[in-house]
Amino acid sequence: MNKNPSLILSPGPHLQSGITTGQIMWWVNISLVPIFIWAIYLYGWRVLLLTMSGVVGAALGEWLVCRLRKQKQTLQDGSAVLTGLLLVGTLSPGMPIWMPSAGGFFGIVFAKMLFGGLGFNVFNPALIGRAFLMATFPLAMTTTWLKPFDAITQATPLNIWKMDKIVSVDPLHLFLGLRSGSIGEVSVVLILLGASLLVWKKIIKLTIPLSVLAGLFAISLFSKVPLFHLLSGGLFFGAFYMATDTVTAPLMPTAQIIFGFCIGVLTGVIRLWGGYPEGICYAILILNAVTPALNHWFKPQRTSTEGSPS
Repeated sequence: MNKNPSLILSPGPHLQSGITTGQIMWWVNISLVPIFIWAIYLYGWRVLLLTMSGVVGAALGEWLVCRLRKQKQTLQDGSAVLTGLLLVGTLSPGMPIWMPSAGGFFGIVFAKMLFGGLGFNVFNPALIGRAFLMATFPLAMTTTWLKPFDAITQATPLNIWKMDKIVSVDPLHLFLGLRSGSIGEVSVVLILLGASLLVWKKIIKLTIPLSVLAGLFAISLFSKVPLFHLLSGGLFFGAFYMATDTVTAPLMPTAQIIFGFCIGVLTGVIRLWGGYPEGICYAILILNAVTPALNHWFKPQRTSTEGSPS
């Protein structure tokens, strides 16, 4: 008989799984490797330096907060590494090498650790880090796009379309990744390859990503070039790697469909009528704020009255 029984309290959902949180994080990190290798091939070794910068900044932020709180270090779960990778995936390959460190540090400290750590954050830390960099260093965030296989700057296809309403890249090149853009967004085929691994490992489901794509497609019909908008920008990277974050996304399928569809719609609205050529970052952050309400409105239905309160 246990003489020292313990009562363990933790937030829901209380789900049984054969895979740990740390294993999930490292599988997601592994799935990103081909995307970053392709980016290094396109833009050169500075992509590796930017990646290291983002990961170091995120890891330093988590280590420092744990140290100040005198808590057990949590770097081994891989979530800080993932935040750094996802952040760098949203950045331009020509930006200053030190800048991802600032974004990673800010995202981890202010969007994750101050909320209580992994599982308690309301907003995606990587996207908060990107929003911080956009607000603080807008010139470096919007003018440092690089032409593939070259060191010269070149506007992204979305920027060109925003300014001149011209589709400047063939859809096949958009799909394969032969165009300028953020480090993690350029190759749709490699994003789908990495996402396939996560689906196979049952880490993500397709409910949210397909809903995001459907929402963007519906709005992009107003542009008369819906295929271009589906394949360009960070839509696929955001839909499969950001919007599917289990902490900041709703739990129930109906809520997930609404969540994803609204992200797609907001992304399209920002692209077509807003001030930025891309809107996936802010669309996800806005819907992150709505997630608690969606979880409240769409709750699991009790299939039996057995065990229910009288």
